[in-house]
Amino acid sequence: MTTVKDRNFDDITHKFAKNIYGTTKGKIREAVVWQDIQSILSRYPDKQKLTILDAGGGQGQIACKLAKLGHDVTLCDISAQMLAIAKSHAESENVALHYINRAIQDLSEDSAQCYDIVLCHAVLEWVEDGKGLLIALKKLIKPNGYLSLMFYNLHGLLFRTVTLGNFGYVQTGLNKRKKKTLSPDYPRNPDEVYQWLMALDLDILQKTGVRVFHDYMLDKAKQQNRFEELLALEKQFCRQEPYLQLARYIHILAQ
Repeated sequence: MTTVKDRNFDDITHKFAKNIYGTTKGKIREAVVWQDIQSILSRYPDKQKLTILDAGGGQGQIACKLAKLGHDVTLCDISAQMLAIAKSHAESENVALHYINRAIQDLSEDSAQCYDIVLCHAVLEWVEDGKGLLIALKKLIKPNGYLSLMFYNLHGLLFRTVTLGNFGYVQTGLNKRKKKTLSPDYPRNPDEVYQWLMALDLDILQKTGVRVFHDYMLDKAKQQNRFEELLALEKQFCRQEPYLQLARYIHILAQ
Protein backbone atom coordinates (compact mmCIF):
# COMPACT_ATOMS: atom_id res chain seq x y z
CA MET A 1 0.00 0.00 0.00
CA THR A 2 1.23 3.48 -0.89
CA THR A 3 2.08 5.89 1.90
CA VAL A 4 0.16 9.03 0.99
CA LYS A 5 0.89 12.41 2.61
CA ASP A 6 -1.59 14.44 0.62
CA ARG A 7 -3.96 16.90 2.27
CA ASN A 8 -6.55 15.43 4.64
CA PHE A 9 -9.35 17.83 5.60
CA ASP A 10 -10.39 16.25 8.88
CA ASP A 11 -9.09 19.36 10.68
CA ILE A 12 -11.15 21.89 8.69
CA THR A 13 -14.11 19.85 7.44
CA HIS A 14 -16.59 22.33 8.92
CA LYS A 15 -15.14 25.15 6.79
CA PHE A 16 -16.18 23.47 3.54
CA ALA A 17 -19.89 23.62 4.28
CA LYS A 18 -19.64 27.27 5.31
CA ASN A 19 -17.05 28.65 2.87
CA ILE A 20 -17.56 26.55 -0.26
CA TYR A 21 -20.63 24.36 -0.52
CA GLY A 22 -23.05 26.87 0.97
CA THR A 23 -21.93 29.88 -1.08
CA THR A 24 -22.69 31.31 -4.52
CA LYS A 25 -19.29 30.13 -5.76
CA GLY A 26 -20.13 26.59 -4.63
CA LYS A 27 -23.53 26.72 -6.29
CA ILE A 28 -22.02 27.87 -9.59
CA ARG A 29 -19.35 25.18 -9.41
CA GLU A 30 -21.92 22.46 -8.84
CA ALA A 31 -24.27 23.73 -11.56
CA VAL A 32 -21.61 24.04 -14.26
CA VAL A 33 -20.01 20.68 -13.46
CA TRP A 34 -23.39 18.94 -13.27
CA GLN A 35 -24.18 20.27 -16.74
CA ASP A 36 -21.05 18.53 -18.03
CA ILE A 37 -21.79 15.30 -16.16
CA GLN A 38 -25.23 15.16 -17.76
CA SER A 39 -23.52 15.24 -21.15
CA ILE A 40 -21.58 12.10 -20.17
CA LEU A 41 -24.71 10.35 -18.94
CA SER A 42 -26.45 11.14 -22.23
CA ARG A 43 -23.87 8.99 -24.03
CA TYR A 44 -25.30 5.88 -22.39
CA PRO A 45 -28.67 4.22 -23.10
CA ASP A 46 -31.51 5.69 -21.08
CA LYS A 47 -32.13 3.92 -17.75
CA GLN A 48 -28.79 2.04 -17.87
CA LYS A 49 -27.45 1.63 -14.35
CA LEU A 50 -23.84 2.81 -14.31
CA THR A 51 -21.04 2.15 -11.83
CA ILE A 52 -19.59 5.48 -10.76
CA LEU A 53 -16.68 6.35 -8.47
CA ASP A 54 -16.53 9.78 -6.87
CA ALA A 55 -12.83 9.88 -5.97
CA GLY A 56 -12.19 12.43 -3.26
CA GLY A 57 -15.93 13.09 -3.24
CA GLY A 58 -15.99 15.08 -0.02
CA GLN A 59 -19.47 15.70 1.34
CA GLY A 60 -21.21 13.85 -1.47
CA GLN A 61 -23.34 16.44 -3.27
CA ILE A 62 -22.66 15.12 -6.77
CA ALA A 63 -22.63 11.49 -5.60
CA CYS A 64 -26.13 11.85 -4.15
CA LYS A 65 -27.49 13.43 -7.34
CA LEU A 66 -26.13 10.51 -9.36
CA ALA A 67 -27.52 7.95 -6.92
CA LYS A 68 -30.93 9.60 -7.20
CA LEU A 69 -30.84 8.81 -10.91
CA GLY A 70 -30.46 5.12 -10.05
CA HIS A 71 -26.72 4.66 -10.53
CA ASP A 72 -24.44 2.57 -8.32
CA VAL A 73 -22.20 5.20 -6.72
CA THR A 74 -19.10 4.72 -4.57
CA LEU A 75 -17.64 7.66 -2.68
CA CYS A 76 -13.95 7.48 -1.77
CA ASP A 77 -12.26 10.02 0.48
CA ILE A 78 -9.14 10.13 2.65
CA SER A 79 -11.08 12.13 5.27
CA ALA A 80 -13.26 10.09 7.63
CA GLN A 81 -15.08 13.24 8.71
CA MET A 82 -15.95 14.13 5.13
CA LEU A 83 -17.37 10.64 4.63
CA ALA A 84 -19.44 10.96 7.80
CA ILE A 85 -20.97 14.18 6.47
CA ALA A 86 -21.55 12.55 3.08
CA LYS A 87 -23.32 9.63 4.75
CA SER A 88 -25.56 12.01 6.69
CA HIS A 89 -26.31 13.91 3.49
CA ALA A 90 -27.16 10.68 1.63
CA GLU A 91 -29.49 9.61 4.42
CA SER A 92 -31.28 12.96 4.31
CA GLU A 93 -31.67 12.55 0.53
CA ASN A 94 -32.86 8.95 1.00
CA VAL A 95 -30.20 7.47 -1.28
CA ALA A 96 -27.64 4.69 -0.77
CA LEU A 97 -23.93 5.13 -1.46
CA HIS A 98 -20.90 2.90 -0.95
CA TYR A 99 -18.11 4.45 1.15
CA ILE A 100 -14.36 3.87 1.09
CA ASN A 101 -12.10 5.69 3.55
CA ARG A 102 -8.84 5.46 1.64
CA ALA A 103 -6.47 7.45 -0.54
CA ILE A 104 -7.25 7.25 -4.24
CA GLN A 105 -3.75 6.00 -5.01
CA ASP A 106 -4.19 3.08 -2.62
CA LEU A 107 -7.63 2.30 -4.03
CA SER A 108 -6.22 1.75 -7.51
CA GLU A 109 -3.66 -0.68 -6.10
CA ASP A 110 -6.05 -2.64 -3.88
CA SER A 111 -9.24 -2.79 -5.92
CA ALA A 112 -9.92 -4.98 -8.92
CA GLN A 113 -13.13 -3.04 -9.64
CA CYS A 114 -13.33 -0.57 -12.50
CA TYR A 115 -16.07 1.96 -13.14
CA ASP A 116 -18.02 3.35 -16.09
CA ILE A 117 -17.39 6.89 -14.86
CA VAL A 118 -14.78 8.21 -12.44
CA LEU A 119 -15.20 11.67 -10.97
CA CYS A 120 -12.28 13.53 -9.38
CA HIS A 121 -13.16 17.11 -8.50
CA ALA A 122 -10.95 19.61 -6.65
CA VAL A 123 -8.43 16.95 -5.63
CA LEU A 124 -5.56 17.35 -8.11
CA GLU A 125 -4.53 20.71 -6.61
CA TRP A 126 -4.06 19.13 -3.17
CA VAL A 127 -1.85 16.25 -4.34
CA GLU A 128 1.90 16.65 -4.66
CA ASP A 129 2.27 13.99 -7.38
CA GLY A 130 -0.43 15.13 -9.78
CA LYS A 131 0.58 12.86 -12.64
CA GLY A 132 0.69 9.91 -10.25
CA LEU A 133 -2.89 10.63 -9.23
CA LEU A 134 -4.02 10.57 -12.86
CA ILE A 135 -2.22 7.26 -13.40
CA ALA A 136 -4.13 5.85 -10.40
CA LEU A 137 -7.44 7.19 -11.72
CA LYS A 138 -6.95 5.67 -15.16
CA LYS A 139 -6.58 2.21 -13.58
CA LEU A 140 -10.06 2.60 -12.13
CA ILE A 141 -11.81 3.42 -15.42
CA LYS A 142 -13.36 0.72 -17.60
CA PRO A 143 -12.28 0.53 -21.26
CA ASN A 144 -14.15 3.32 -23.08
CA GLY A 145 -15.21 4.71 -19.69
CA TYR A 146 -15.09 8.38 -18.77
CA LEU A 147 -13.13 10.65 -16.45
CA SER A 148 -14.62 13.85 -15.04
CA LEU A 149 -11.66 15.87 -13.73
CA MET A 150 -11.83 19.33 -12.18
CA PHE A 151 -8.77 21.19 -10.90
CA TYR A 152 -7.77 24.61 -9.54
CA ASN A 153 -6.42 26.75 -12.36
CA LEU A 154 -3.02 28.43 -11.90
CA HIS A 155 -3.86 31.09 -14.52
CA GLY A 156 -7.03 32.08 -12.67
CA LEU A 157 -5.13 32.29 -9.38
CA LEU A 158 -2.43 34.51 -10.85
CA PHE A 159 -4.96 36.80 -12.53
CA ARG A 160 -7.00 37.16 -9.34
CA THR A 161 -3.89 37.75 -7.23
CA VAL A 162 -2.59 40.55 -9.45
CA THR A 163 -5.99 42.23 -9.78
CA LEU A 164 -6.14 42.32 -5.98
CA GLY A 165 -2.72 43.97 -5.92
CA ASN A 166 -1.16 41.17 -3.89
CA PHE A 167 2.28 41.51 -5.45
CA GLY A 168 4.06 39.94 -2.49
CA TYR A 169 2.17 36.68 -3.07
CA VAL A 170 3.13 36.76 -6.75
CA GLN A 171 6.79 37.30 -5.83
CA THR A 172 6.73 34.18 -3.65
CA GLY A 173 5.71 32.14 -6.68
CA LEU A 174 2.13 31.85 -5.32
CA ASN A 175 3.40 29.74 -2.42
CA LYS A 176 1.01 30.18 0.46
CA ARG A 177 2.35 30.77 3.96
CA LYS A 178 -0.28 28.86 5.93
CA LYS A 179 -0.69 25.22 4.98
CA LYS A 180 -4.00 24.41 6.67
CA THR A 181 -6.27 26.68 4.64
CA LEU A 182 -8.80 26.27 1.84
CA SER A 183 -6.34 27.74 -0.68
CA PRO A 184 -4.94 24.76 -2.65
CA ASP A 185 -1.35 23.64 -2.18
CA TYR A 186 -0.63 22.88 -5.86
CA PRO A 187 -2.52 25.10 -8.34
CA ARG A 188 -2.25 23.41 -11.73
CA ASN A 189 -1.10 24.77 -15.06
CA PRO A 190 -3.79 23.53 -17.48
CA ASP A 191 -1.29 22.79 -20.26
CA GLU A 192 0.62 20.46 -17.94
CA VAL A 193 -2.57 18.62 -16.98
CA TYR A 194 -3.55 18.26 -20.65
CA GLN A 195 -0.12 16.79 -21.40
CA TRP A 196 -0.44 14.29 -18.55
CA LEU A 197 -3.82 13.13 -19.85
CA MET A 198 -2.60 12.76 -23.41
CA ALA A 199 0.47 10.81 -22.24
CA LEU A 200 -1.94 8.38 -20.56
CA ASP A 201 -3.94 7.99 -23.79
CA LEU A 202 -6.94 9.72 -22.26
CA ASP A 203 -8.74 11.66 -24.97
CA ILE A 204 -9.95 15.09 -23.89
CA LEU A 205 -13.53 15.48 -25.11
CA GLN A 206 -14.42 18.80 -23.54
CA LYS A 207 -12.97 21.63 -21.43
CA THR A 208 -15.13 23.89 -19.29
CA GLY A 209 -14.26 26.90 -17.17
CA VAL A 210 -15.84 26.94 -13.73
CA ARG A 211 -16.45 30.44 -12.35
CA VAL A 212 -15.21 32.52 -15.26
CA PHE A 213 -16.81 35.74 -13.89
CA HIS A 214 -17.98 35.24 -10.31
CA ASP A 215 -14.68 35.59 -8.46
CA TYR A 216 -13.67 38.72 -10.35
CA MET A 217 -16.80 40.74 -9.54
CA LEU A 218 -16.07 43.94 -7.61
CA ASP A 219 -19.60 44.25 -6.23
CA LYS A 220 -19.88 41.09 -4.13
CA ALA A 221 -23.50 41.83 -3.24
CA LYS A 222 -24.47 41.17 -6.86
CA GLN A 223 -23.12 37.63 -6.56
CA GLN A 224 -26.15 37.08 -4.36
CA ASN A 225 -28.87 39.40 -5.61
CA ARG A 226 -28.17 38.90 -9.34
CA PHE A 227 -27.27 35.23 -8.99
CA GLU A 228 -29.57 33.79 -11.68
CA GLU A 229 -28.31 36.25 -14.28
CA LEU A 230 -24.72 35.53 -13.27
CA LEU A 231 -25.25 31.77 -13.45
CA ALA A 232 -26.74 32.09 -16.94
CA LEU A 233 -23.66 34.01 -18.10
CA GLU A 234 -21.34 31.48 -16.46
CA LYS A 235 -23.03 28.69 -18.41
CA GLN A 236 -23.03 30.70 -21.64
CA PHE A 237 -19.32 31.57 -21.67
CA CYS A 238 -17.75 28.67 -19.73
CA ARG A 239 -16.39 26.92 -22.85
CA GLN A 240 -15.35 30.03 -24.74
CA GLU A 241 -11.92 31.66 -24.82
CA PRO A 242 -10.51 33.78 -23.32
CA TYR A 243 -12.84 33.15 -20.39
CA LEU A 244 -12.08 29.46 -20.07
CA GLN A 245 -8.36 30.03 -19.53
CA LEU A 246 -9.04 32.47 -16.67
CA ALA A 247 -11.61 30.35 -14.83
CA ARG A 248 -10.90 29.56 -11.19
CA TYR A 249 -11.34 25.86 -11.95
CA ILE A 250 -11.21 23.88 -15.18
CA HIS A 251 -13.38 20.83 -15.71
CA ILE A 252 -12.30 18.20 -18.23
CA LEU A 253 -14.24 15.31 -19.68
CA ALA A 254 -11.91 12.60 -20.97
CA GLN A 255 -12.29 9.05 -22.30
